[in-house]
Amino acid sequence: MLEKLRAPWKRLIAPIARLLVRMGVTADAVTIAGAVGTVVVGIAAGLTGWLLPGAIALTVLVVFDSLDGSVAALTTGGTRFGAFLDSTLDRIADWAVLAGVIIYFLREIVDHAAAGGTSPHLVAWIGVGCALFSVMTSFVTSYARARAESVGFEAKNGVATRSDRLAIILVSMALSGITGEPAWLMAFMAVLAVLGTITVWQRIATVRDQMNGAAAPLTPPAPPSSSSRSGAVRPRRASSGA
Repeated sequence: MLEKLRAPWKRLIAPIARLLVRMGVTADAVTIAGAVGTVVVGIAAGLTGWLLPGAIALTVLVVFDSLDGSVAALTTGGTRFGAFLDSTLDRIADWAVLAGVIIYFLREIVDHAAAGGTSPHLVAWIGVGCALFSVMTSFVTSYARARAESVGFEAKNGVATRSDRLAIILVSMALSGITGEPAWLMAFMAVLAVLGTITVWQRIATVRDQMNGAAAPLTPPAPPSSSSRSGAVRPRRASSGA
């Protein structure tokens, strides 16, 4: 859904991209710096429990995620290795953000037990389960697109693309950070798990339909009309050994 904002956002960050080019910063350097920053902040937010500062810092890193593409467009025009590097490091960044969420919930479980809680911390346990499930759907969503493209088809659709998933995570982190209630984060993780599942099935269905369409038999040519000249050359039959 948020993918529709990519074009106007690229126009907005174009001056920053031009500044980076003048400074001699390469697109690959921007890609690596963004991924490293996301991993560090995501894990640190989970370990410290500072969800609001973590959400703000991650938002800054995420919104500038397209800077590498803008820098590449102004320099090399984009390379296949750059696209490969960006996609690979995006998967690591996605894992780190959800890993931070899981660490936060585990921290809540430990703190609950240390405070003498006798009953399970259901909110935290449900949050862990939903976040783990969302890790799976996140990677399968990306894999479905990559696998489809490797065999000549396209699967970019879905109700929860990468931008949507990150928005859900960051908003939920901010809400739990402001209120001090992990229930917000847990609820959004449940939503993310459901939307991720729907997206996976949407991409599978899209590729299936594309493949079925590509495999449809061609309409046989119409027989020559009776008015055709008797001397016309007839189509040659295919050899049986073809």
